[in-house]
Amino acid sequence: MQRSTRRNGVIRRSTLCTALALCFASGAVLAQSNASGVVFGRVAQPEGAVVHLQNLDTGLTRDVSVDADGRYRASSMPVGRYKVSVERGGQVAETRDNVQVTLGGGVDVSFAGAAATAEAQNLEGVQVTGNVLPAIDVSQVDSRTVLTSEQLQKLPLARDVTAAALLAPGVISGDSRYGNVASFGGSSASENQYYINGYAVTNALTGLGFTSLPYDAIDQQQIFTGGYGAEYGRSTGGVINIVTKRGGNTWKGGVGMYFQPSALRQNPRNIYRTNGTLYQDRSDNKSTDTQYTGYISGPLIQDKLFLFAAGDFTRSNSRNTSVVTAPQRTYQEQKATKWLAKIDWNITDNHLLEVTGLGDKTNTDRSVYKYDYPNGTRANYIGTDNLKNFDAGPGSAPGGDVYIAKYTGYITDDLTINALYGHSKTVHERNLAYASNPNCPWITDNRSVSTPIVGCSLVNGTVLGDGAEDKTHGYRLDVEYRIGDHDLRVGVDNQTLESYAGNEYEGGYRWVYKDAGTVPNRPDIVPPPGADYFVEKRLFKTGAGVKTEQEAQYIEDHWQVTDRWMVYLGLRNEQFKNINGSGATYVKQRHQLAPRLGATWDVFGDSTFKIYANAGRYHLAIPSNVAIRGASASTYYSEYYSYTGVGPNGEPTGTTQLGSRRYLNGEDGTPLDPKTVAAQGIDAYYQDEYILGFDKAISDNWSFGAKATYRKLKSSIDDFCDSRPFESYAERNGIDITNASLPGCYLFNPGKSNTFLVDVGGGQYVPFKLTKDDFTSPAGVKFPDLKRSYYALDLYLEHHFADDWYGRVDYTFSRSYGNSEGQLKSDIGQLDPSVTQDWDAPEIMQYTNGPLPNDRTHQLKAYGYWQASPEWLIGGNLSIATGRPKNCIGVDPVDAIDYGASYFECGLKPAPRGSKGRLPYTWNLDLNAEYRPMWAGEKQPLAFTATIFNVAGKQRTVAQVDVGETGEIDTDTGLPVQSINYKRPIAYQNPRYVRVGVRYDFSL
Repeated sequence: MQRSTRRNGVIRRSTLCTALALCFASGAVLAQSNASGVVFGRVAQPEGAVVHLQNLDTGLTRDVSVDADGRYRASSMPVGRYKVSVERGGQVAETRDNVQVTLGGGVDVSFAGAAATAEAQNLEGVQVTGNVLPAIDVSQVDSRTVLTSEQLQKLPLARDVTAAALLAPGVISGDSRYGNVASFGGSSASENQYYINGYAVTNALTGLGFTSLPYDAIDQQQIFTGGYGAEYGRSTGGVINIVTKRGGNTWKGGVGMYFQPSALRQNPRNIYRTNGTLYQDRSDNKSTDTQYTGYISGPLIQDKLFLFAAGDFTRSNSRNTSVVTAPQRTYQEQKATKWLAKIDWNITDNHLLEVTGLGDKTNTDRSVYKYDYPNGTRANYIGTDNLKNFDAGPGSAPGGDVYIAKYTGYITDDLTINALYGHSKTVHERNLAYASNPNCPWITDNRSVSTPIVGCSLVNGTVLGDGAEDKTHGYRLDVEYRIGDHDLRVGVDNQTLESYAGNEYEGGYRWVYKDAGTVPNRPDIVPPPGADYFVEKRLFKTGAGVKTEQEAQYIEDHWQVTDRWMVYLGLRNEQFKNINGSGATYVKQRHQLAPRLGATWDVFGDSTFKIYANAGRYHLAIPSNVAIRGASASTYYSEYYSYTGVGPNGEPTGTTQLGSRRYLNGEDGTPLDPKTVAAQGIDAYYQDEYILGFDKAISDNWSFGAKATYRKLKSSIDDFCDSRPFESYAERNGIDITNASLPGCYLFNPGKSNTFLVDVGGGQYVPFKLTKDDFTSPAGVKFPDLKRSYYALDLYLEHHFADDWYGRVDYTFSRSYGNSEGQLKSDIGQLDPSVTQDWDAPEIMQYTNGPLPNDRTHQLKAYGYWQASPEWLIGGNLSIATGRPKNCIGVDPVDAIDYGASYFECGLKPAPRGSKGRLPYTWNLDLNAEYRPMWAGEKQPLAFTATIFNVAGKQRTVAQVDVGETGEIDTDTGLPVQSINYKRPIAYQNPRYVRVGVRYDFSL
C-alpha cells in the first residue's frame, strides 16, 4: 500500500490514483476465528508471487499463494505483529513491517507492484510502509469495539473487563443489585456471552457475570454490540471476546502494585427516606484495596514452544454499616486470586496448539457486630461469615478454574481447521458461625415505626445450600475453505452447563412484621380489632442439580461480489435442552434457525469510506436457574399471626394464627412433573436486529461514522402462575379437573397461544390448547403482546494514535421501550432470570408499557490519552447519560392474584411504566497520569501511575425504590398504605477514589 502526503489535512489523490487502486482494492474478504484475525489483500503482479508472513514475536511463518487475480488471504492468524512480504523466485520484492492483526478483524495489506511503488516514492518522498490510513475494516458487517492491552493500560479504567466494555457505544451498567455487569443495547444484563480464548466462560447458572482473568493477561478485548456473525450465539445482548497474551522469543516479565487507600476515598452518601429519616449511615463504608500483579513470558524452545503466565492477588479490607432495619457493623477481608498460564506450541508452521489454564477465586471473611444507630457505635459481636467464590451481595460469582485446548491447522492455503475443547468447575461455599444461639431467623420490619425490630441473624436474607457448584464442558470445530470469491466457514459449537444450587432462609424461616390493615383478597387474614400490627412467617427452600445442553451448527459465506461489494450470508441452527433436578428433560427446543445477512460497500475502493448493513436473528437458551425452582422440588409457604410481644432474637411471642397461604405457587416440596411445567413446543427466546451504518476516513488520522440500530424481542420465555385459564378451559370443554395435578407456575411464551399437558388424574394427560385470548382474567383483563423494542443512532469521531495522542467521542440517542425488560426485572432487582413476576397473571401486566429500566435516552462517551513527553502520559474518560426511568408500583384495587404492591398502579389508579419522570442525568470524569523516568533505563521499564475516578465527586442517584405502597389497605381511608421507602435511593454513583501504582517491566 502506498501513502500519500497530506496538504492542509486533505489526502492527495491526483497522480496516485493508479497505485492506490491496486493498494486498497482487496478482493479477499473473510471469515475468522473468534480468537484470531486475518491478513488479506491484493498483489499487483501476481504471477509467481508468494506472500510470506512472519510473526515478529514468535517467529511463526506462513506462506500463502496468490491467485490469478492477485488476491491472497491468510486466515486464523494469531493476533500480534507481523512482517508481510511478497516474494518472487525466492527473492523479497516488497515488505510491510509491523502489521497489527487484531482480534476477529481483517487487515488489508496490498502491494502495488514495483512500478507503482517507484512512482509513489518519487512524489514528495512518500514511503511504502503498509496500511497507514485509518483502520476502517471493509471486511466486516458487525458492530465492534476492540481494545488492545496498550489502550487498556493507558486509559483510566478500573482493572476489570466490565469497565472496558462500558466504553463501547450503547453499553451501560446493569442494575447495581446484579453486581458488576453490563447491559447491551437495551437488553437485560443476563443476555450476554463472554469468551476467553474462544471458550464461553459465562455464569453457568444465571448468565449473570463470568469467570475473569488477570487484567494484564488481556492482549485484546473485543466488544460486540450487534451484527455479529453465525459463529456466535446464545446472546441477545452483546458479546465480550477476550484473547490473552502469549509468549514470544524474548523472555519478558513484570511486577506491579496498585493501591486504593480508604484515606483517599470520598465518603459515600448516606441514604435517607423521603420523609427525611435516616435509612443507612454509609459515611464510614470504605475500603482499602491492594493488588499485586506479575507476569512472565518467553520461549521454552526458540520459535517452537512458548510460555505466558500472569497472576493478580488482591486484598480488600472494608467496613460496612448496614440499614437501620437490620443494624450491623461488618468488617470484611476479601482475598481474590486470579491466575493464567498459557502454552503455545508451533508444532510446525502449519500446525499450532495452545493450552490455557486460568483461575478466578475469592475468599471472604466477615466479622459481624450489632450496631447502635442512636449512639453511632458498634455493639455486641454476632458471628462470622466465610464465603468462597461467592458474592456477599445478591448473586453468586462464577469464579473457578477453566482449562482450554485449541488446535489450528493450515491444511492448505485455502483450507483451515480450528478445534477447541474446554471445561470449568466452580465450587461455592458459605459457612456461618454464630457467637450465641444459631437459631436466628431472618427478621424484616416493614412497619411504619422509628424503632424497628432487630433480629440476631448474620446475613438477613437467603443463604446458600451445601454442595453448590457449577461445571461446564464444551467443544467447537470450525472449518474454513476459500473457493473463488467465496470464503466459506462451517462449524459445530456445543456446551453443557451443570449446576447444583439452592437457597433457604437464614435460620430456616423468616418473620416479616407489617402494619395492620386488610390485605386485598385475603379476608381470612385480619388482625384483631385494635391491633396495629401483624406478622407473617415465611418458609422458603430450594435445591437441585440441573443441566442445560446447548448445541449449534452454523454455516457462513463471505462472498466478494465485486472488488467493492461484499455480501455476508450466515445461518445458525441451535438446539437447547433443559434438564431438571430429577434428571428429566422439561424443555427441548430443536431447529432454532437464526439467519444472518449483511453487506459492505467500499465506496471509493480504497478502504476510506464504508457503508454497511446487516440483519440477524439471535437466540438465547433458558438459563439453568429456572429448573432450581420452576422445574424441580421447592417449598414456599406463608402463615399470618397476631402477636403480643417480641423475644430477644426478634421472634414474636404470644402469637395467634390468623390464616395462611401454604404452598404458594404449588411449591410443596414434591418433585414437579417435567411434562407439565412448560408449554409444549415452546419457542426459544429470540430477538431480531437490523443495522445500517457507515465509516468514513477524513484524513490519515481522523475518521467518523454513524450507525442506526433497531432491535425487537420477538419471543420471550417466562413463567405464569395463574390456574384460572385452565379452569375456564376445562369448564368450556367439559374436562373434569377435580383430581388434576396443576403446577403452581408454567413456563410459556408470553403474548402468544400456548399448549400445555395437564395431568387430570391417574396419569391421564390432556392437552389444553390455550389461545392468547384464553389468558384473560374474569374481569376481562388480557395479556398484552410481548413488547421490547430498542432503537438507537450512534455517532462517533475518532483520532487514531498519531501526533502523540489518541481520542474517541461517541454519542448515542436510544430508546428501550416495551412491557418486558427480558430475562430480568430491574424494577425490583429480581434475581430470577426467565422466571420473574412479570407475566404471572394478566392483571400484573396492566400499564407496563413504557421506557424500560435500561433506557438511557442520551449517552456521551469520550476517552483518550496524550503522550505529553517521552516520560509523561495523560489519559481521560468522560461519560454522560440520561437518568433511569422512575415508576410507582403499588396495589391493584382487586388484587385477584394476591400479589400486593406489584402493579403499575398507585393510589388505586394507573401509574404507567416510566410515568414518574427520570432520575437525574449522571456524568463522570476519570483522569490518569503515567510517569516513565528516563533514568530507569533506555526502555523506560519503570512506570508510576495515578488515577482519579469520579474527579468531581458527583454522587447522583442511579437507582431508587419504585415500590410506592406496602400492599395493605388502610381500614379508615380505604386507600393503600404508602411505603415510607418509596423513592429511597438504592444506589448512587461511586464516590471519588484514587488508585496509585508502580509497575516494572523487564527483559531477560
